[in-house]
Amino acid sequence: MLTRIDHIGIACFDLDKTVEFYRATYGFEVFHTEVNEEQGVREAMLKINETSDGGASYIQLLEPTREDSAVGKWLAKNGEGVHHIAFGTEDVRGDSEAIRGKGVRVLYDQPRTGSMGSSITFLHPKDCHGVLTELVTSNPDH
Repeated sequence: MLTRIDHIGIACFDLDKTVEFYRATYGFEVFHTEVNEEQGVREAMLKINETSDGGASYIQLLEPTREDSAVGKWLAKNGEGVHHIAFGTEDVRGDSEAIRGKGVRVLYDQPRTGSMGSSITFLHPKDCHGVLTELVTSNPDH
């Protein structure tokens, strides 16, 4: 069962400049940064609030580390902006299979490692009214 909006992913050309905008404009501070080599991104997670299920909601800023990454290709086509929405779940594998059973294409056969050691998968945007949708099970150590 999906429990919350985990994060909204925003693609950007310059991570440091974009982080500074969110800090100066809204007062959001960086909670976590990392480079995900598999996905070809450098990212910053800005915590917005805690949630009733023990998780949190974030803005995820994504800068591609290579042009051929999914975010790099997306930026080249669309420019900066909202890239995806992510919903939190206690069971990314089970929920993705249930959603697959309803005719929605799941992009990964097995969940992959996402930000802060989370378990993730994506749903095809053409099956989700044009919205790239991510399912996330948070790593309890974060």
